[in-house]
Amino acid sequence: MENLYDYKKFAILYVDDEEKSLKYFERAFGDDFRIFTATNAIDGYRLLETHADEIGLIMTDQRMPGEKGVWLLERARQFRPRVLRILVTAFSDFEAAIAAVNSGAIYKYVHKPWDPPMLELTLRQALEFFMVQSERDQLLLEKMSVLRNMMIADRIVSLGLLAAGLSHHIRNSLVAVKTFLDLAPAKMAEEKADLNGLRNPEFWKDYHQNVQSQIEKINHLLTDLRTSSDANPATQFADEVSVAAAVGAALEAFKEQFAARKIEIENKIPDTLPTIRADKPKFYRLFELLLKDELAMLPAGSKISLGADLQNPGNKPEIVLRISDNGPGLPPEALSVIFDPFVISGGAASE
Repeated sequence: MENLYDYKKFAILYVDDEEKSLKYFERAFGDDFRIFTATNAIDGYRLLETHADEIGLIMTDQRMPGEKGVWLLERARQFRPRVLRILVTAFSDFEAAIAAVNSGAIYKYVHKPWDPPMLELTLRQALEFFMVQSERDQLLLEKMSVLRNMMIADRIVSLGLLAAGLSHHIRNSLVAVKTFLDLAPAKMAEEKADLNGLRNPEFWKDYHQNVQSQIEKINHLLTDLRTSSDANPATQFADEVSVAAAVGAALEAFKEQFAARKIEIENKIPDTLPTIRADKPKFYRLFELLLKDELAMLPAGSKISLGADLQNPGNKPEIVLRISDNGPGLPPEALSVIFDPFVISGGAASE
């Protein structure tokens, strides 16, 4: 019958103060399993820390000089709860085995001296159980990731519909406002009216520029919302982009503004990161918006740190990006609504 499990995918850590027992264990099971050994509980725990992602099963003797086997299994449970734990005891240590079972520190206990065929069956069953659990956790993680992406996509579509409605109604209103602003100074000069000095050209110039800038901000906001909600599957992941290049372009665009406010930039994003597939304009725009927010929120003389590293380089690689600053941060009352697009504050809606 074909074996469905790769028993060498995860290692077994065997801890025993008797070196003969360790050698016999490796000789008996080394062909079928990947094995780490240690002669005391402290060294065994250090091995677990060093090879945490490789070890799926810990088997330890109870009676050893220094810390006992139960101590190691309890520490292992706290450090790696999913790793299965087997306690090897003599009949005189039966109370220690019962205490370990009751505390939830072990998967099984084995009598010493152990029977090789029975122990091999126990090891196989334990590793199979561990691998099934690992596969289940991975599937749940992938399912949660899909659900999260669906929720984000649904939120973006909602924002797109909202932006479309805002764009239609607000821009129609802004056309009337802009037309009034363009005509009002000439009309007042033509009629030579004197309404509290409103004929002053400097007044109209400043007022006109201020309102025009507000109109531009609203237009840019609507454009950003429409762009971010335009999820075209054909172009969503069409480009190969570099995280370092995208961040570098955004930093270059705001270099003068950061220098003027004496904001220090610490860029630790390596050029060696692999490229990712994304919509290049949107990906670049993301970092522009992040840095623009930093400029708006940080006081002069602040510091921004950027870093990124590659995780899970094998099967499903991920690039984790970190952006931090030493600014004052958000007040506690703002944290609960940080992801709400519109928040009512002080009787007025704000974005």
